[in-house]
Amino acid sequence: MNEEFAAAAPSAGNVPEYTVSEISGAIRRTLEGTFGRVRVRGEITEFKRYPSGHVYFSLKDENGKISGVVWRGSLSRLGLVPENGLEIIATGKISAYGERSSYQLVVERMEYAGEGALLARIERLRLKLAEEGVFDADRKRSLPLLPRVIGVVTSAQGAVLHDIRTTLARRFPRFMLVWPVAVQGEGAAAQVKAAIEGFSRLDGTGPVPRPDVLIVARGGGSLEDLMAFNDEGVVRAAAACTIPLISAVGHETDTTLIDFASDRRAPTPTAAAEMAVPVRTELLADLEHRGARALGALSRQLQTSRLRLDRAANALPDLPSLLQTARMRLDDRGRRLEVALPGFVQKQRVALVAVERHMPSVETLLAARRTRLALLGSALQNGQRHMVQVREARLGRLRISPAPLAALVRERRATLAGLGGQLEAVSPQAVLARGYALVTAQGQPVTSAKALKQGQAVQLTFGDGSREATIGTQNRQDRPQGQLDL
Repeated sequence: MNEEFAAAAPSAGNVPEYTVSEISGAIRRTLEGTFGRVRVRGEITEFKRYPSGHVYFSLKDENGKISGVVWRGSLSRLGLVPENGLEIIATGKISAYGERSSYQLVVERMEYAGEGALLARIERLRLKLAEEGVFDADRKRSLPLLPRVIGVVTSAQGAVLHDIRTTLARRFPRFMLVWPVAVQGEGAAAQVKAAIEGFSRLDGTGPVPRPDVLIVARGGGSLEDLMAFNDEGVVRAAAACTIPLISAVGHETDTTLIDFASDRRAPTPTAAAEMAVPVRTELLADLEHRGARALGALSRQLQTSRLRLDRAANALPDLPSLLQTARMRLDDRGRRLEVALPGFVQKQRVALVAVERHMPSVETLLAARRTRLALLGSALQNGQRHMVQVREARLGRLRISPAPLAALVRERRATLAGLGGQLEAVSPQAVLARGYALVTAQGQPVTSAKALKQGQAVQLTFGDGSREATIGTQNRQDRPQGQLDL
C-alpha cells in the first residue's frame, strides 16, 4: 500500500501529493483486490437498456443503493430477464469508473432472491393477465375426441417424451409431432414460446401436418426450474394458440401460469397423453355396446310394427267379399236404373201432355186479342166521335164553319184505318192465313230444325186449326188418323 502511494517528498510540508489518475487507479485496485467476486442482494431499479446492448441498473435495499451493469456479452448467460422491481442476487465484481469517480457492480449472473420473490413476481403477473381476460373461461376450447396428429412441446431428452409416447401407444396410437425445446435455463421461455406459435401457424397444406391437439410438458423441478412456464410471453402464446392446448408442467402439486392460459391442465405428462386420446379397447367396447343396443332397439321396433300391422290386417274386412258386395250392389243399381229410366221418361211425357192439354189454343188467344182490339177500336171511334161532337158544338158556339172539322175527322179516320191495317198485317193469325204453320214442342215454339229429334211429338198450328205430328218417316199404314209426318 505504501508502495502504491509512494511519491516524492513535497517541497512544502510533509503531506504527500498525488494526481487524480493515481487516486482513481489506487481506489480501483483497492476495490477489485479487496472484494473480488461478490454476491449482492437487492431490488432492481432504474433499469435501462442501451442501443449498444449493455444494461444499466441499480440495486437497492432499505439503506443503500449501488449501480450495476451487465455487458452485452454476459446477457445470454445471465439466468433471468431483469426488470424493475425484481428482487435478485447478483453475482459479479466491484469495479470503479475513474472518469466519474464512481464505482459499480459488474454483474455476470442473476438469480431470484428466494421463493418469496419469485412467488410475488408470479402473482403480480397473474393478476395483470387475469385483468386483461387472458384466463377467462369462455376462451377455453374443448379437446377433439380422437385427434389424428398430436403436437408435443418438450425436451428431446428425459422421461417426459418417453412417457407420452408409451401412453399414446398403449391407449390409442396416433401420429405424434415433437418440437424439442429447452425447458429450463437461459432461453427456455423463448424456445417454448416459439414452438407454441410455430405449431399455431401451421395450416396443414405443407409437408408438416397441423396438430389437432397440443401438449406442452416437462417434468418436476424447483420453482426456479419452472420459471420458463411462468414467462409472460409463453403464457400469452398459449392463450393465443389456435390449437387446443394441454399443459402438463411439473408434478401434480406444481402450478404455473401456463396452466391458467391452457385449455386443459394435466397433473403429469402421462395424464396429458391420457386426456389427448381415449382408450382404444374401451372405445371399441363402447361402440360394440352401442351397436348391440341399436340392433336391439331396431328389433323391438320392427316387432312392435309387425304386431301393429297384424292387428290392423285383422281389423280390415275381407277384400274379395267387399268387392263381391260392391259388384252385386252395382248390378242391382244398374237393373233398377234400366227399369226406372223409361218409366221416368214416360211419366214426364204424360205430365207434359197434361200440361199441354190445359194450355189455351192459338185461335183462342188470337180471338181474345182480336176481340180486345175491336173493343179498343170501337172505344177509340166512340171517343173520336164524341170529340168531334164536342168540337162541333164548340165551333157552333163560335160560329165557325164545320168544313175544316170534317176534314180533320176524315184525316183521323184514315190514320186509324192505317193503324188497324198495320196491326192486322203483323197479326200471327194473318201470317197463318197466308199458308204458314206454327210448330210447337212441349208448349214452346220451335225455331230450329236441329232442336227436334226423330220420333219427337210436335203440334202444327194453321190458320183454320191445329194438328199433331211426329218427327221422322214411317209407313203411312202405321200412322194414326189425323197425325202428320214431318
